[in-house]
Amino acid sequence: MPYLLPDVWTWDMWFVDDGHDYHVFYLKASRALGNPDRRHFHVSVGHAVSDDLRRWREVQDALIASDGPAFDDFTTWTGSIVRAPDGTWRLFYTGTSRAEGGLVQRVGTATSNDLYTWEKTSTDALCEADPTWYEKYDGVNWFDEAWRDPWIFAEPDNAGWHMLVTARANHGSPDSRGVVGHATSQDLETWTVRPPLSEPGAGFGQLEVPQVATIDGRHVLIFSCLHAELSDDRRAAGERGGVWAVLVDTLIGPYDVEKASRLTDESLYAGRLVQDRDGAWWLFAFCNTDSTGAFVGALSDPLPVGWSPDGRLHVTDGRFDHLA
Repeated sequence: MPYLLPDVWTWDMWFVDDGHDYHVFYLKASRALGNPDRRHFHVSVGHAVSDDLRRWREVQDALIASDGPAFDDFTTWTGSIVRAPDGTWRLFYTGTSRAEGGLVQRVGTATSNDLYTWEKTSTDALCEADPTWYEKYDGVNWFDEAWRDPWIFAEPDNAGWHMLVTARANHGSPDSRGVVGHATSQDLETWTVRPPLSEPGAGFGQLEVPQVATIDGRHVLIFSCLHAELSDDRRAAGERGGVWAVLVDTLIGPYDVEKASRLTDESLYAGRLVQDRDGAWWLFAFCNTDSTGAFVGALSDPLPVGWSPDGRLHVTDGRFDHLA
C-alpha cells in the first residue's frame, strides 16, 4: 500500500541506504491547510525508515525553515543526500526566502552523523543560478527563478562531485527553456556553477527532480514535467506530463532530453530510482492525483523498472504500457 499519512500530505522524496535501514526524506505539509496548493509554502522535510522499501515508519522531521534572515527562512524544499569522505552525511536542499516572496531558489546544505539529527551549515546558500547561462527572475518569462532539486553524485573516477538542478536557460522560447543545471565541487563545500547539461528548446518549461543512474550497464536520466509546463508545441501535439526518462551516453552529460519518453502518467510525479540490496531497480514517486483529479499526497509503492527492447526505460509490470 502507498505510504499515506492521515494528517499530512507528502510529495517529492529522496532515498538513502545506510546498510541497515532504507531512509526516505520527503516534503510534507498539514492537511489542515485545506487547499493542497498551499502546501509549498507551509512545508517541512519529513523522514521515515524501512527494512524492505515497502513498510515505512515515520520518525522525527529532518528540516524546517530557518529563522530569518536566511536564504531558506521561507521554505526548505527537495534535495538529495550523499555520504562525504569523512563519513558524515550531507543533505543538499532547496531554500527560498521571505524577503523575496519565495520566488528565488538557491541550494544549501546540512550535515548529520546519523541521518536523524541535521545541522544546517550556513544561513547563506551554496550556489544559485548564474545569469551567464541561466534565467533570473524577471516576473515575465516564468513564475519563479528555478534553481532547485539538487541531485548530488560522485564523478565516476572519484575526481569530484556533480550537482544536477532544475533550472532554466536564459534564452529561447519561454515555454521551452527548461534545462538540467550543473555545478561541480571538489569537497562538497565550494561549488562552481557550470553551463547546463541539456539544451533549451526541447519542449519542457522545467525538468523537475532530475536524477541519473546506471541500470544494467546503461545510463539514464529521469526528470518530471507536468502537462501545464510542457511547451505549446508539445501540448498541441497531444502530449501529457508525468515522469520522463531518456537513455544517455554518460552520467555527466550532455543529455538529449528531447528524446525522453514517459515512465508514468500524471497520477505519479517526482520520480526517483532506487536500487535495493539485491540489485533490483525500482521507481518511486508521489501519488499526485486520483481518478477524479483530486490531489493525493502519498508515497507510491515501488514500481519495477527495466529496459524495453527498443532501449527505453519502462515500468515492467505493465501498468503504464499504454504510454509506449
